[in-house]
Amino acid sequence: MLFMIEDIAAIPVRMTEAWNRGDAAGFAAGFGPDSSLVEFNGEVLTGRDAIVAAQQSMFDTVLKGTRLVDGRVVSAQLVTPEIGLVRYRVRLLMPGETTAPAVRESMQLLVVGLREGGWQILTLQNARVLSFTDAARLETA
Repeated sequence: MLFMIEDIAAIPVRMTEAWNRGDAAGFAAGFGPDSSLVEFNGEVLTGRDAIVAAQQSMFDTVLKGTRLVDGRVVSAQLVTPEIGLVRYRVRLLMPGETTAPAVRESMQLLVVGLREGGWQILTLQNARVLSFTDAARLETA
């Protein structure tokens, strides 16, 4: 079976769509039972069930009504026929906002593997994109 780069590039797009519906299970659907998600604060979640639980908790509280906007695949490549890398940038829009500030931009690195049934996220690293100036401001706050 031939797989195209578009197959792996679509994964974070589907995650964004699920986030915008407040759908934790949909957000985590691309993860496997032993996959990991490294949050921007360094917390590591292991397994789809843990990812769903954490995401649902956030959707119910601090991330309620948020949306991901300006999402774009920066790059997608196959490292081997069964392993791929996707880099994705996206911004977080809080309820009531019309524009997401640059300090809420994240860069995500997804390592995906071809498993039975298609591509699955093996690990996702989520990092905030901050300028040196913004990072310095945080250190002095």
